[in-house]
Amino acid sequence: MRIPFIVGNWKMNKTADEALQFIDDVSEHLPDPKKIQSAIAAPALFLQSMAQKAQDTPLDIIGENCFYEQFGAYTGETSPTALKKIGVPYVILGHSERRLYFHESDEMINKKVFAAIDAGLKPIVCCDETMGREAAGDTIHWVVSQIIADLRGLSDDQVGQISVAYEPSWAIGTGKSASADQAEEGCYLIRQTIADVYSDELADKIRVLYGGSVSPDNIDELMAKPNIDGVLVGNASLDAEAFIKLANFQIKD
Repeated sequence: MRIPFIVGNWKMNKTADEALQFIDDVSEHLPDPKKIQSAIAAPALFLQSMAQKAQDTPLDIIGENCFYEQFGAYTGETSPTALKKIGVPYVILGHSERRLYFHESDEMINKKVFAAIDAGLKPIVCCDETMGREAAGDTIHWVVSQIIADLRGLSDDQVGQISVAYEPSWAIGTGKSASADQAEEGCYLIRQTIADVYSDELADKIRVLYGGSVSPDNIDELMAKPNIDGVLVGNASLDAEAFIKLANFQIKD
């Protein structure tokens, strides 16, 4: 059984004090992580203090990015080993903003995936589409080649440690989410790609998340789909009340 995974991605937002206050605000209102897992990806500057504060709560504190070497003369980069040592269990890799603004290639992301796994981190690997349905007026062209390239050379055991996030770039930060059917189609095709490259058994174990203008208003419909195992949330995760609603999407009275 794949445990649902609700991941907030703060990007370059909040101050250290605001980050710690957020943990106070949400920690007593999150579900049992054995039923629904919740996490916040925060700027590297806050990760150690947040990880310490969240240690005895249901909330995981995770990295937004890391480099493909463990240590060295790489000014401004974040060591995967250093993330693991401060209690960070997961790291997001290949986010569309990293690809767009920092020109990260699939080759670089592949190296980062290896480095993260070597350090004991579990990567959340993001992939996108070649063009948006709305702009093209045609069928979606899925970049299954991205996920193939990003995972190239990984063993079955290594692939078993990753999650994949499908994030159509036309839906990120725009307020316009893919429909639940569109999101399900993307997540299904990603899972099928992993099955084709590896095995059905492995593909069935891997969590596939949807990211792109997710909110408390659409999460129930998204999470009802069989191939959507979680969400990667941007703006809505910045608000404690909204994040609590997201994390408790299927909790019944």
